[in-house]
Amino acid sequence: MEFTQELLHFLKQWYWIPVVFLYLGVLSTILIENRNPTKTLSWILVIVFLPIIGLLIYYFFGQKFNKVRRLKRVNDIQMTRLKKEWERLEPYMEQNIVHISDRIGTLSRVFTFLKNERVSSPTTGNSVKLLINGEEKFPEFLKSLREALHSIHLEYYIFEVDTIGKEVLQILEEKAKEGVFVRLLVDSFGSPALVRHLSRRKDLNFEYRRFLPVTFTSMGSSNYRNHRKIAVIDGKIGYIGGINISDRYINDPANNNPVFWRDTSLKIEGPAVAMLQIGFWNSWNLADGTPFQLSEGYLLHQMPNLEKKGSAAVSFVESDPGSLGPFNMEAILVGLGEADRKIQLVTPYYVPSDELSTALKVAAASGLEVELMLPEKSDSFIVQHASLSFIKPLLERGVKVYFYKKGFIHAKTINIDGKLSYIGTVNLDTRSFYINYEIAAVVSDNTVCKQLEEQFERDKKDCERMTLAEWKKRNVWKRGLDSVCRLLAPLL
Repeated sequence: MEFTQELLHFLKQWYWIPVVFLYLGVLSTILIENRNPTKTLSWILVIVFLPIIGLLIYYFFGQKFNKVRRLKRVNDIQMTRLKKEWERLEPYMEQNIVHISDRIGTLSRVFTFLKNERVSSPTTGNSVKLLINGEEKFPEFLKSLREALHSIHLEYYIFEVDTIGKEVLQILEEKAKEGVFVRLLVDSFGSPALVRHLSRRKDLNFEYRRFLPVTFTSMGSSNYRNHRKIAVIDGKIGYIGGINISDRYINDPANNNPVFWRDTSLKIEGPAVAMLQIGFWNSWNLADGTPFQLSEGYLLHQMPNLEKKGSAAVSFVESDPGSLGPFNMEAILVGLGEADRKIQLVTPYYVPSDELSTALKVAAASGLEVELMLPEKSDSFIVQHASLSFIKPLLERGVKVYFYKKGFIHAKTINIDGKLSYIGTVNLDTRSFYINYEIAAVVSDNTVCKQLEEQFERDKKDCERMTLAEWKKRNVWKRGLDSVCRLLAPLL
């Protein structure tokens, strides 16, 4: 009893010693990780000025953990597997880049960048179809699923067990019974209802995996999410874009959706689908899915002998926490640097890196027409106000900023000079660039780029343009709130 009392007395008197060592250890770890200086300073301020709470926030959301080091090792292993194939395709890729360069000039450097970094092979001879909102995507998508003969691969961040979700699940069951290889990969954080639903099923006919399951022991690595939305059917047809599997993306009065959702997706047929298939294969392996060999009908033919379906040039930008660099951001910067006339960007979340913000300001100041479209009301209070704090510098340099009022614009697209477009899952924020698993299609196709430009003009009719004068009229308290939320920007 006396020993216990003495121990408690000692802890009350000297508790600060282990706390100091804990703080010093955490701060040293942050410095050793060699993060972006702004992000490093932000974490230090959070930890210092939010005692205990700051440490918990850092534990759950700030650490790179061994998980990231493991992801880097996985990436290295996968690249080693593909190295010989990449070397075999070198002449084919160089030939494609020459062809793309003849069409779009120096904008082709985006494709060269992706090839040199071994992110994705540039392909030509693709057919691409722009799909606006769930009303256009899901009929095409469901038709492709029903017509599948060999394999269906789905990788989605959000997969709801609602009307459209149940319909997709039913088709997957039916196709699996017919002998089609069906694999479903969902993010465990983004699709909790589906995870619960499928975990109760003992009679599933298809293969299903959760990506980085979040458990009590893995809470620290829960920050890394698979935000991709892709589908590959029979190795022939690919879908990519911002549209998850959920009724909210279908603007049907019968759904009783309180908010109109504006989003964009892309259907691809041709050689590029092989690269999308390889991307799914990598994700499936990372999720410890039952291995399958790409040569077993999943890559229909060996490039460069894939059947051509159209004239579009397509490549993909994949990035994740284990990537050598923030490839999605870098691919965007390469494109912005080669722009000659007009840049149109649509994103639901704008919390840019310093590099992206500078690129947009320089482009506008050098005479290019730069237009940025954001939702008037975001689904995140902090992100909404943080985004607003980044608007003033853009307005001062001549960027035109539009706020979409019809509903929530969730599309993630960039259109440069009507010659090159980016369509995918990538938001213009730190999380998409550095933390999440993301993917975007880089497309050179006159029809798609023209359609994107026309859609941007239609959406502008449902927008209110923000001018510098209007921004300055905003309530001083709101502007102050923007600035406070901006302090959290490097952590978002």
